Amino acid sequence: QVQLVESGGGLIEPGGSLRLSCAASGRIFSSYTMAWFRQVPGKEREFVAGIGWRESTLYSSDDLKGRFAISRDKARNTVYLQMTSLKPEDTAVYYCAVDRLPARREVTALPHEYEFWGQGTQVTVSS
Repeated sequence: QVQLVESGGGLIEPGGSLRLSCAASGRIFSSYTMAWFRQVPGKEREFVAGIGWRESTLYSSDDLKGRFAISRDKARNTVYLQMTSLKPEDTAVYYCAVDRLPARREVTALPHEYEFWGQGTQVTVSS
């Protein structure tokens, strides 16, 4: 049974940093894209960043690319999201996800292309 378990969320002041982790079990995902999404109440889940099986990366915006960094440790079957210079608008539940297809040529930002999802971790940026 595949499980994705996120950790590292919490309450942080504006300008602070957090590192999210997502550990996968039940299957090896070294040949799959892994990604982070986030969601606030009343809004659609949105793509944050993804990392391909060859470790290419995609970010949803230049702003996030300048403040967040996605990485993975294939030996640990884990993906990370280092978040810096956090802003109140970054407040959301953050989810990790695994692509439904192996060895995709490019990272996809489409939620329906991801098969496995974690339970989410809350990130709150507030003073």
